[in-house]
Amino acid sequence: MIKLDNIKVNFGDFVALKGISLEVAQGEFFTLLGPSGCGKTTTLRSITGFIVPDSGSIHVNGKDITNMAIEKRNIGMVFQNYALFPSMSVYENIAFGLKVKKVPKAEIKQRVDEVAQKVELDASHMSKKISQLSGGQQQRIAIARALVTSPSIICLDEPLSNLDAKLRIQLRNELKDLQRKFGITTIYVTHDQEEALTLSDRIAVFNKGEIEQIGRPDEIYNYSKTEFVCNFIGDINKLDAEILQKAGVESDKNCYIRLERVYANNPSPRHVVISSAEVIASEYYGLYIKYTLSVGGSIIKVVEKNSGVPLYAMGEKVDVSFDPNNILQF
Repeated sequence: MIKLDNIKVNFGDFVALKGISLEVAQGEFFTLLGPSGCGKTTTLRSITGFIVPDSGSIHVNGKDITNMAIEKRNIGMVFQNYALFPSMSVYENIAFGLKVKKVPKAEIKQRVDEVAQKVELDASHMSKKISQLSGGQQQRIAIARALVTSPSIICLDEPLSNLDAKLRIQLRNELKDLQRKFGITTIYVTHDQEEALTLSDRIAVFNKGEIEQIGRPDEIYNYSKTEFVCNFIGDINKLDAEILQKAGVESDKNCYIRLERVYANNPSPRHVVISSAEVIASEYYGLYIKYTLSVGGSIIKVVEKNSGVPLYAMGEKVDVSFDPNNILQF
């Protein structure tokens, strides 16, 4: 569907993209993930045509679109701030792209009504101004405006970043449902790891203008290919020499293990056991509790499912264990 081959972009002396190559399948929800300034938005803007790469090529369905004009690419775009027109009504915002294309009025109304229904905007919304609507409704309008022209691809640049936490989670679920409903190929940019893991079919993790790893969310999380990916995705313990020695693990590499793969007072036959860790802190998250443990001069964290009462008190001694096969080494 979409193929990027060795895309390079320079802004003066700054190398924004150092040779990006990736492929996105038809109907896939593909996320570009990474910290600020890593190249993910530059990649998105290269796909949509706002940036022309210095070298490399971009193909959609086998057709080279690298130098094609934006309006000829048939790609819908949802911006971070939605870029809606405050002086226009909801109807006029959604219809804008069709009017630019000089689509007949009757067809515009039919297509606007159809897409509005799909994103759950009813007739009462159509005459309202953008300022009268909530952040969630504005997001749906931006998506409707991007979809009404029947694009083959939709690109979204951090569309949830300006919303509060509760609304972000709600709209994240709605966004995935919409993508499934339309079956449209989606390129999504975010710096939020949780967002990427929950929404994506596959993720490309960016760092300093390069892709560190491409894979399914479970592959990125469980089988991180680089130390950067390992640290960027989710919370993780770095195992220092003292803990490795106590566990009888020999390695000259940097060793990490996910918090949920470390156990307190719950060893199995496969586990190595480190005795006498002291509980020195806890963080309550509702679904689970994160405990910080002191092992001599070392720190290790574990997560425990919330059973309704705290499992461990501050200063309590526990036996820590883990399976050495779950250690990630770099």
